[in-house]
This record gives sequence, structure tokens and C-alpha cells, in this order.
Amino acid sequence: MTDLNKNVQYIKGVGEARAKALNKLGIYTLEDLITYYPRDYEDRSKIKKIAEIVDGEKCSIEAEVVSGLNVRMLGRYKSIEKAIVKDETDNCMITWFNQPYLRTQIKRGGKYRFFGKIQVKNGVKELNSPVFDAIDKNNNTGKIIPVYPLTYEINGNAIRKIIQNGLSLVGNLEETMPKYILDKYNLLGYDESIKQIHFPINFDAFKKARRRLVFDELLIMQLGLLKLKGENNKEIKGIKYDENVNMSEVINDLPFKLTKAQLNVLEEINNDMEQDKPMNRLLQGDVGSGKTIVAMIAAYKAVKSGYQVVILAPTMILAKQHLENFNNILGKYGIKCEGLVGGMTAKQKRLALERIENGDVDIVIGTHALLEENVVFNKLGLVVTDEQHRFGVKQRSTIIAKGENPDVLVMTATPIPRTLALILYGDLDISIIDELPPNRKEIQTFAVSKKLESRVNEFVKKEINKGRQCYVVCPLVEEQEENDGPKLKSALELAEEYQNKIFKDYKVGVLHGKMRPKEKDEIMQKFKDKEIDILVSTTVIEVGVDVPNASLMIIENAERFGLAQLHQLRGRVGRGEYESYCILKCGGINELIKERMDIMTKTNNGFVIAEKDLELRGSGDFFGTKQHGIPEFKIANLFQDMEALKEVQALAIQIINKDMNLEKEENKLLNKLVEKRFSSKAEITI
Repeated sequence: MTDLNKNVQYIKGVGEARAKALNKLGIYTLEDLITYYPRDYEDRSKIKKIAEIVDGEKCSIEAEVVSGLNVRMLGRYKSIEKAIVKDETDNCMITWFNQPYLRTQIKRGGKYRFFGKIQVKNGVKELNSPVFDAIDKNNNTGKIIPVYPLTYEINGNAIRKIIQNGLSLVGNLEETMPKYILDKYNLLGYDESIKQIHFPINFDAFKKARRRLVFDELLIMQLGLLKLKGENNKEIKGIKYDENVNMSEVINDLPFKLTKAQLNVLEEINNDMEQDKPMNRLLQGDVGSGKTIVAMIAAYKAVKSGYQVVILAPTMILAKQHLENFNNILGKYGIKCEGLVGGMTAKQKRLALERIENGDVDIVIGTHALLEENVVFNKLGLVVTDEQHRFGVKQRSTIIAKGENPDVLVMTATPIPRTLALILYGDLDISIIDELPPNRKEIQTFAVSKKLESRVNEFVKKEINKGRQCYVVCPLVEEQEENDGPKLKSALELAEEYQNKIFKDYKVGVLHGKMRPKEKDEIMQKFKDKEIDILVSTTVIEVGVDVPNASLMIIENAERFGLAQLHQLRGRVGRGEYESYCILKCGGINELIKERMDIMTKTNNGFVIAEKDLELRGSGDFFGTKQHGIPEFKIANLFQDMEALKEVQALAIQIINKDMNLEKEENKLLNKLVEKRFSSKAEITI
């Protein structure tokens, strides 16, 4: 049996340089290669007569070359190659660019099969840059061809050949699913599914293969989450908080009124806290919906019942902001809050750790530093993780283990459609804040092409002259490598151009993820203190400090971001009293980009945007970038496969109810898959 962990470098047709290109696609091993599924298929199996072909379609024709290949040089390196072909119904012009070597391959009188895009101009049919085969071959035509997501270093033909070579190595793949499930749901075998998903003999075979692989992916995810939930709920005695500690003491004291949605969520949390089993709740709320104040009020109840609280934030900036806000609201009740972040001196940290262990601190707010072994709590009762998608299940478990079955509140501003949230966060109960506070202004959003750059720059100046500030977000930190695709301006390049040319009279700062935490904090603080007018940044500001004076968000190459991520970035502005704007600058435009930008300009509702993002892009890259950690599905699309998801969820519940730990002989294969997916190597960050 071939080792599926074999390094992809040693597969025929790869080698060291190509292995690096494959690594960029997440392909490191033979198993990664054979589970790198096509994103689409081209049906090159159906042959059309030339008389039937129409403008704009992609199709295959079989034809005889009636003229020799005419090569016309356009300068030293450029050329156009043309040939006329015919079948019994009509003629067609074939055109290639910069491929003079085809003179030796396309022969007059030869019969070939061509596949490409048709253009009809003034009644003349032309096939541009087609792939072709001699009539007795079918390497590039005459069959269904898989289309893979690619980088610029590796083309479609190359990856198809490499995957073919990989599949020829594996022989017969071992079955991964128990026989009773295969039989009950009439599923295709694993070996056949993998082969047919890449090179299907017909679309019926593709559908059967896809159904099987989607079923696997969804079932394993569901079983893993239900197993986690079961472990969390195993008759564990939790903390029963004091019913006499009333949340309304804080609610009535606040300088603003809570929304109905916030009050409903607090009621759910209060009910959980007063039961003797641990709370395990996900709090979902759009950007600016007021999740933090909900966490504060829950923390108040825990502290006044005699327990400590820990707030885990993804960045130092956010941890410091939380510390300031918690002190402002809860300080008057004698509640002591302490920060614990990476940038502290050894002495500061030692003293903070002593105070935490002695119980002199009620609420500890910090970053990943809180996960370290030397952080010992006196009586930990409530764990709050903010922006949960930045932390894995194991990290959550690490912090929970520092208390005696504490209550857990998980917060996220990533809007997830409710059905999807119930499935993805299968180990948590769910609360949703689905309304914004009345003082939140709607952010006006515009999508523009690069042609309007000078008008956008004038608008930036106008806003700054009014006393406002502006964010500019780039997809890159520094200049691209040469082969990284179309040239994009990096954050560093753009900041330099702004400061030295376009916005010479204004103060420009730059912020990116490669900076040291201390540097990031200093830049962000300067921006907050109005010492910077324009902050050029990467997506590091997506989860960041509130700057009420910032009224303008400009996103460069907006087409390169997911909708959910664009919505998160837009939420950085509109946090004060001023009219705020988001300008999406697009480097290119096609129907899909246009549709996506239209959604952003027409709604500020994160849940509507999330639904559409899921529909348009599928779940694999639903949250835009790798640091967003909702599990990436290789083949399932949670919008398209919702019916399969419901079927799988019902099966997963049945299995777990009968065999919680998947220990029975019939479920050993399932257990193996669950352990693999939920291992530390494949850490699922939900």
C-alpha cells in the first residue's frame, strides 16, 4: 500500500520547484494531492458541427485543416498563428497567439478535435487559442476535464498530469466508511469516488462521487462536534451562581439603553448561569451590536457571586480596549480588572500572576499569554473568548481547564447564518444579537473602479479637512514576488506613495501583521489619539480598537476579499457620531465581482451578507482568509449541500446516541476519521 504521507515532491512530474508551488495550494503530501478537488469541469466530450456553434460558447469540434498554419510575426517575440478548418457543414478560423511551434503539430489535411471559445464576427466563425488533439487521441479533448484552483506558477495541464500520476501510485484506496452506512445511504466506494471526482467518465459518475465525498466531510465534522458537546455535557456539575445577584443592577446604571436583542441574550445567559451545569454558549452579533457590554454584565454576576472571570482577546490592542471599557463600567462596583498581555515586563507579569492566584484580581483580560501554564486562578468561574474564530477548540479547552468546570461564553462578530451556526458550532448553545443600537449610523458604501482613484483621493482630503480620519486596507504587506500574479500595491508601497506624493500635507501611518506587537500598539494608539490622519493597513485592523473619529474606510482590491471579511472591515468605521463611508476599490470587474460588490453597497446586514457569501463562494473560503478558522471544507458547499447536511446531522445524532465515544467495532473507521480531523495537526478553530 502506498504511503499517503509521501512528500509530493517525489511524485512523478513534481520535483523541488514545483513542490513549492503545490505547497502554496496546501498540497504537501500524496493524500493532499488526491484530495485536492476540482472547482469545476469542462465538458469537452460533446462534439458540435461547425454550423451549430454560436458566439460566446465554449465547445468541441472535429475538423480537417484545409490550409497550412500561417504564422505572422509581430516583432521579435510576438506572433499570431492561423489555420482554416472545415467539417461537412461549414468552415472555421482557428487562431493562436505566440505559439509558432504549432507549425510542426498542425498539418494540412490532418483531422483534429479542437476545444475553445467561439467568436462570430460578420458571419466568420473563429475559435481562439483552443486546446486540441489528433482525432485518435483524447489527452485534452473528447472527455470531461477537471478545472482546479491554481497559482500562477502551475497551469491546469500540469496539475492534471500530476494528479493523474498521484492516482496511479495509490492503487486501490482503503475504504474509510463503515459498510452499514455505505449500504444504508447507497454510497459509492471511497476509491472509486476519489478517481471519479478527478476524472469522471460522465456527469452521473461525478454526481455519485461528489455525494459520497460531501457525505464523508459533513458526517465527520458533525460526529466530532457532537462528541465534543457530549464530553462537555457528561453530567458535569457546574457553578450555580447566586440568584440574588441581579444583572439589572448594572443594566439600570448604564449611560445608555440596551437593545431588546441584548436583553433577550442576557436573559438566556442569566438562566444558564443559575443552573448547576456549565454554560457553553456562542454569542453571535454583527459588528457594533454590543456584545462586549453583554459579556461585562455576565462578568459582574460571576464576580459578585464570588468567582473570577477571564476574557481572552485575539490581539493586545483589543485586550487593552476591553480593559479600559471594563474598568469604566465595572470599576464603580469595586470590581478589580487586570491585563495580562505579551508585552509586559517580567516584573509586571510576575506581580500580575501573584494577584490573579491570590484572588486579588476579579477579571483578567488578556491574549494568548493567558494560556500559559504559569497562569493560575484562585477561583475561575467564567471564561469569555472574544472573536472566537481566532482560537481553536484546544485553546478553549486549555483555558477552561484552569477552573472547576467554569461557564463559557464564546463571542464572534463573524455573521453566520443561523442554520449554519447550529451545525458548525455543534458543541455550543447559540444566542444572536440581531439588532444594532439606535445610535449606530448606517455606513454608506460605494464600489468604484481604479479609474476613479483621483476622485476618491479628493474625497479623503475633504474628510480629513473636516477633522476626520481614514483607514486604507491593502491585501498585501510588501511587494509581491515576480510570479504572484497581477501587480498589486502593498501596504508599505502605498503608505510611501501617500506620504511622499498624494497626501504630502497629511500624516500617514502604516500597520501590518509582521510588525512586533508593541509597534502595532503604538501605531494604533497614535491613530486613536489623532496623530495619524490616514492609516494604511493590512487586515490586521479587522479586529481592532474603536476609533470613533475614523469616518472613512477604503479597501484596495476589494475583489480579493470575502464578503464577510469586507463587512468586518467596514465595521471599523461608523463608531462615532459622524457620517461614515466605505469605498471598495476594484482592480478588475466581472459578473461575479459585480454581484458581490452590489451586495455590499445594498445592505449593512451581516447575516444577509453571510448568506450571500456562502451561496456565491461556498464554505471552503467562506471567511476570506486563512486566519478565519471556520473549518475549511474541501468539497462540501454548505449552501448547496444543506439537504445533505440535514441528512448527515440526523445520522450523526443517531450514531452518538448509541455509541458516544465511537468505540463499537462498526464505528472504528469513523472514530479514526474523527480523531484525524480533530487532531492537533488538523486543529479546527471554531
